Amino acid sequence: MCSYCRGKELKESTTTYVAVLGEYTIIIKNVPCLECVQCGEKYYTDDVMQNIERIVTKAKELNSEFFVAEYKVA
Repeated sequence: MCSYCRGKELKESTTTYVAVLGEYTIIIKNVPCLECVQCGEKYYTDDVMQNIERIVTKAKELNSEFFVAEYKVA
């Protein structure tokens, strides 16, 4: 169930995740998610969020102001 609109159906999908952290802009493409059919709100599993956090940490270590990654490759 969607916590935003209370829609009852979520479908598997992919999205682009964008994080702006101070001077860093990190874009991760094709991130797996669950998407509300009614309003489009995105939800991530715990495993996906852990991978996102790992990618963001690695991007910051590279000290790159702007970083773009493909989820499955990163």
